[in-house]
Amino acid sequence: MSIDSRAVLGRSTGRGGRRIVVTGASGTVGRQVAELLAAEPSCQGVFLTRDPDSAGLGGRVAGADFADVARLTEVFADADAVLVITSNPLRPDHDANIVAAASAAGVGHLVKLSALAVADPQAQDLITSWQRAAEDRIRRSGIPWTILRPRAFMTNTLSWASDIRREATVWAPYPASRNACIAPHDIAQVARRVLLEDGHHGRIYSLTGPQPLSARDQVDHLGAVLQRPLACAELTIGQAQERWRRRYPEVMTQALTASAERQQAGAKERTTRDVEDLLGRSPTSFSSWAQTNAHLFATTA
Repeated sequence: MSIDSRAVLGRSTGRGGRRIVVTGASGTVGRQVAELLAAEPSCQGVFLTRDPDSAGLGGRVAGADFADVARLTEVFADADAVLVITSNPLRPDHDANIVAAASAAGVGHLVKLSALAVADPQAQDLITSWQRAAEDRIRRSGIPWTILRPRAFMTNTLSWASDIRREATVWAPYPASRNACIAPHDIAQVARRVLLEDGHHGRIYSLTGPQPLSARDQVDHLGAVLQRPLACAELTIGQAQERWRRRYPEVMTQALTASAERQQAGAKERTTRDVEDLLGRSPTSFSSWAQTNAHLFATTA
């Protein structure tokens, strides 16, 4: 969905700018949004996390658990906008509690970080169904809303770092399948704009990187940046499931399996113009992201 990249930042509320609450502020995208808003004179950012003392966040940090509606309502009081970032598909009550608290606090705008898989009717796994239900709840809330649907984060490749350092090999299921992955900083910059500007109510933005890449493509880029030969070896789906089961319950393993199989079928290759239209520049390439983050994969990291 296109938007005029020259749109003007929203007017001050009279309290020193818009009051914006970022939930999940210690996570991959939330942390970067918090950093952007902390440097933004046009708003008062409040960064919500479960454990403020260990979050390592600057600016105004608030502690709250998503299970505590009363505390969420307190934090959301007088908020012009709330960025909704949750991370546990096994706890849909977290999303419900955020909406209940936002309604009770009179929040003016909900911006939901969702997933592009929601737009795929073939995607019926636990993770996608959780995000789809969370979106529907926000749209039914009566609060003005905006939905951000990114494709996979480029930072997901950080899970390869130990294997790269130890044996210069990445193991992946369906390593030739492609995904139009996106740099989290691009998502954060889009979120900043949507939170600070008027004109985004009722919009859904599909956010992708500039091109679809396979695991093998990404490994090649990382090898070029690190200036060392790297290999990408294939895991069977059964082997991938064994790895996932070490970290996740079975229902999550089945969701990850379904996601990998949709990618193998080509469901995650399409790119969009929304990042370019919103930010007035091309999305960050994986090569550029890898160059910036090469130290996280280096043998001395």
